Amino acid sequence: MKIVSRFILLSLAAGLVILTACTGNKSTSTGWQYNNTKWGGFEKHKFKEQETGPGLLFVEGGTYVMGNTEQDLTYDRNNLKRRVSVSSFYMDETEVRNFDYLEYLYWLNRSFGGENPIIVTNAMPDTLVWRNKLSYNEPYVLYYLRHPAYRDYPVVGISWLQATEYCKWRTDRVNEMIMIREGLMKNSQLVKQGSEQIFNTEAYLLGMTPIDIKKQLRDYAPGSKKRDVRMEDGILLPNYRLPTEVEWEYAAMGLTTASFNENIDVRRIYPWNGLTLRRSDNEKTRGRMYANYTRGRGDQAGISGNLNDASLYTCRVKDDNYLPNDLGLYHMAGNVSEWVMDIYRPLSLEDFNDLNAFRGNNYQTQGKDGDGALSKDSLGRIVYRDVTEEDNIKRRNYKKANNIGYKDELQYEDIDQRYEYSVTSLVDNAARVYKGGSWWDRAYWLTPGTRRYLDQEQSTSMIGFRCVMDRVGEQTKKGRK
Repeated sequence: MKIVSRFILLSLAAGLVILTACTGNKSTSTGWQYNNTKWGGFEKHKFKEQETGPGLLFVEGGTYVMGNTEQDLTYDRNNLKRRVSVSSFYMDETEVRNFDYLEYLYWLNRSFGGENPIIVTNAMPDTLVWRNKLSYNEPYVLYYLRHPAYRDYPVVGISWLQATEYCKWRTDRVNEMIMIREGLMKNSQLVKQGSEQIFNTEAYLLGMTPIDIKKQLRDYAPGSKKRDVRMEDGILLPNYRLPTEVEWEYAAMGLTTASFNENIDVRRIYPWNGLTLRRSDNEKTRGRMYANYTRGRGDQAGISGNLNDASLYTCRVKDDNYLPNDLGLYHMAGNVSEWVMDIYRPLSLEDFNDLNAFRGNNYQTQGKDGDGALSKDSLGRIVYRDVTEEDNIKRRNYKKANNIGYKDELQYEDIDQRYEYSVTSLVDNAARVYKGGSWWDRAYWLTPGTRRYLDQEQSTSMIGFRCVMDRVGEQTKKGRK
């Protein structure tokens, strides 16, 4: 009798589960069932939230006061205080290391070194940036990039353009790893070379990359059985990229302190609490520096036996002598300055957006050949072209591709007329912002609100970079690993 009763209860429970599943698997607008071939095969898959990519930490967005927290010593007035809001995003825990970049160079050389060596050459860091006419730095020229003693140090001698290319490469390699991890494609890295065989996220989603399929997903469309991964599946990650200036500054401040009535009543000068540059958290580290910077003329690290910042030049991206900020991000002040996406402009209160502010938009669309087909470049990526006003006759939010000078150069017919380096200005439309102080800088540049610029094709021994990734969907994180 007990067995019969238990069977009846289990049957009722199973029926309830099936009924619930069926109810939740129907369209609320048409009543048609999802994932059912008989009902057309429109799919809806389980999705909790975005996966955290390798090396990244989640940064929950919000509002903050952007701009200088110190006296404007340069009198540039290019970082006036203004309230902005930032969407949630992911950021690298550390700066990109020499070892990370060597992996990138190795991959490029293996994939293109025989057929197109210029690709490898263009990606090479400029190791000669260490040379100084009044300093002996040849050991760093010879060993800094490749010697294992420096493998965990930040890569330098990288231009903005090179850093951007690294981000694109990293996107494809991470998504390729996910495809292999999920059992959807074979790991054929040892045999494949040439752009036609290289996995590119966008080209794959467009069906333009032949890969070694190991397993396909079930296709519910009538007459179909298997299919490749789509964006709608939520398996592939968004792009790695450089942070915008507001993202970098927001992350550097690490504003996770308790708030009162939605106000943070502590205005930080540096990425840590307090007004000083010396640690006082415990007796063992008391008096040591919070950041790797230059204390004063001729003092790069302190005295022998008591090096207060333990680094004459750069240091490891994760160094026991330095604490991460409240978000867990290392070296958001000191060690190396870092590239951000933005074109440099002396900002005013009139030429910025208070939500995800960014200057540097140049809108593009997929390029097509004479037959209307998409094409790929030598790196296996989809070719793009700038949009034209003819493409956007009925569009209201933008017309042309280049919007770098919006609200800043409208009085000029030629967008480059005002900002022409050494002619009408000391900057141009290739000047990119870099943030944060470096091992060579004084304390003033450690404040996140300070900003400088350099041509996007140039590099120095003081500038490195880290990557970010967009957070899609909910702005808060539920904790998926």
